[in-house]
Amino acid sequence: MINTLKATTLESKLPLLAVEHGCIISKDADITVAFEVGLPELFTVTSQEYEAMHAAWCKAIKVLPHFSVVHKQDWFVSEKYAPELDKENLSFLDRSFERHFNERPYLAHKCYLFLTKTTKERMRQQSNFSTLCRGRITPKELNHEMVVKFMESVEQFERIINDTGYIKLRRLSDDEIVGTETTSGIIERYMSLSMGEVNCLEDIDLSAKEMRIGDKMLCLHTLSDTDDLPGKVSTDNRYERLSTDRSDCRLSFASPVGLLLPCNHIYNQYVLIDDHDENLARFEKTARNMNSLSKYSRSNAINKEWIDRYLNEAHSYSLTSVRCHCNIMAWSDDAEELRRIKNDVGGQLATMGCMPRHNTIDCPTLFWAAMPGNEADFPAEESFYTFIEPAVCFFTAETNYRSSLSPFGIKMVDRLTGKPVHLDISDEPMKRGITTNRNKFILGPSGSGKSFFTNHFTRQYYEQGAHILLIDTGNSYEGLCNLIHNRTHGDDGIYYIYSEEKPISFNPFYVEDGVFDVEKKDSIKTLLLTLWKSEDDRISKTESGELGSALSMFLEKMSKDRNIVPGFNAFYEFMRDEYRAEMANRPIPIYKQDFDIDNFLTTLRQYYHGGRFDFLLNSKENIDLLNKRFVVFEIDAIRDNKDLFPVVTIIIMEAFINKMRRLKGIRKLLIVEEAWKALSTANMAEYLKYMCAPVKVAA
Repeated sequence: MINTLKATTLESKLPLLAVEHGCIISKDADITVAFEVGLPELFTVTSQEYEAMHAAWCKAIKVLPHFSVVHKQDWFVSEKYAPELDKENLSFLDRSFERHFNERPYLAHKCYLFLTKTTKERMRQQSNFSTLCRGRITPKELNHEMVVKFMESVEQFERIINDTGYIKLRRLSDDEIVGTETTSGIIERYMSLSMGEVNCLEDIDLSAKEMRIGDKMLCLHTLSDTDDLPGKVSTDNRYERLSTDRSDCRLSFASPVGLLLPCNHIYNQYVLIDDHDENLARFEKTARNMNSLSKYSRSNAINKEWIDRYLNEAHSYSLTSVRCHCNIMAWSDDAEELRRIKNDVGGQLATMGCMPRHNTIDCPTLFWAAMPGNEADFPAEESFYTFIEPAVCFFTAETNYRSSLSPFGIKMVDRLTGKPVHLDISDEPMKRGITTNRNKFILGPSGSGKSFFTNHFTRQYYEQGAHILLIDTGNSYEGLCNLIHNRTHGDDGIYYIYSEEKPISFNPFYVEDGVFDVEKKDSIKTLLLTLWKSEDDRISKTESGELGSALSMFLEKMSKDRNIVPGFNAFYEFMRDEYRAEMANRPIPIYKQDFDIDNFLTTLRQYYHGGRFDFLLNSKENIDLLNKRFVVFEIDAIRDNKDLFPVVTIIIMEAFINKMRRLKGIRKLLIVEEAWKALSTANMAEYLKYMCAPVKVAA
């Protein structure tokens, strides 16, 4: 039996000669520089920014010499999320979060750019001259002068792209291209269609029926003819699924064959730079031939008209004539899944306005030409003539969400695939100059998940050591507060809420360390003045001074006599029995119109023992909020109470300012739930307005 199978080794057909100084040298003396491309994240780019990136690509391509190839290669490979269960001090909810997303499938994305300098002859070769078809490849010598000029243009290209601020090019090293003893290079990964480590290369089957790499069956869709292209291209399109009447969500024109195509695939984009003047001269000659033959066929006249329009565009707007090609190389090890993938790719191309063309003839040569460093082997018949500007519209311009490198942050999920992503929305935006403060405003209609997100957000900030003071309406955070309270055995998770059975109560005269600094004294004095005077009453300097002196004397007495129980009752008795007597014995009398102590005692009698609000300032729990990291004030029940709400506002203000001033180097959050309700109250609105300045200074 005769063996008719034609097989050869990869070494004998490999068109690459060497990798030196980050450059790939082919046996035909082509030189290629490889880059890893960092693209902006999905749904974060505006239409103007897409235009800016497009302009940068066009400007950069124009600096490359004639007979260069720009090959942008986007890898999209299905992977599964690996949970981070080995982290220390994972809470129950964190661990449950990681387990919930265990093995969640998502599409990993890598983008590479290959810039190749070849010759005029190589640029015109067709698929039958591919290195796959040659029996033996004889290495050629490099032109040193050509290499120097090309490398200078590559450096200019890199600088132009990096200066945009949206795209980052990082040149690949020799080890990243060819790999090491322990890691795989991009050439090895491409030959096995794997983004992970490659232990052993698999057989490549290039039969007429289909192409295989190991068990992976390939299908190839190409955009290589102007008849397959849409009538109009653009830098970006509106993504209707996430857009509304008032908001516009933008994605690049080629996004349907990028992240929106949920299968293993590689999207190759080529811009082949010929001699612009030669191209136009060739088209001029073709137009004349078509014109002379127009009387024999109407199609010749139409073709002549199209060529004239192309030439007019080139001369009128100084556009550069180039060739372009795009292909989507998808694969699967299951025949039924591959059939579904073919339909998906065709459908996505149709959404771009393109005619899906499943290429079965040139699949091996196009796969071979997409090998890093072998771009000059691209078959010329698979490209179409256009200008740089429309060609770049076929570039993908976004990548999937990236986890922040910052150790601090919160866990969110990718909105396309549900893969968990670690985000720092506080420190990193400040370092990158995106914002100048850490304040946040959560906006959304009813039922959109504002409170759900804030619960998720505050829990993770709390577990990373932050102090959180939360003003709640509607009991949205009672569950989280109780969870923290139970976990800390009552040491944290303080929930203040007013009810007839258990009215809200504080003790502003108690601190754990016994230190009453100037700000603490001022806050107590402000509280007392608020309880005494109405909003329309004027507070004189004498009244403020006398009350401040009385408070200082009481606090000094309390520090010396530990038998005094801190609380408003003790202060009231001090004012009634001791301070009034001290005022009466002064050589300089204090008149009632200057400081009416009787009026003060009468007005505040309702907060003393036996009064209507005797519970408010005489809490027996003696909780110092300075060292409590999670405190919630539920104000819905007292928001309209003119007696209680001003007191609660001052307590909140004093608690947060005390934390802000005394707890240095610790993250602190003041969160106002249903902020419009709080802002509709004059006292709370003034407090939030007042807080802007000290918070900004402290930050």
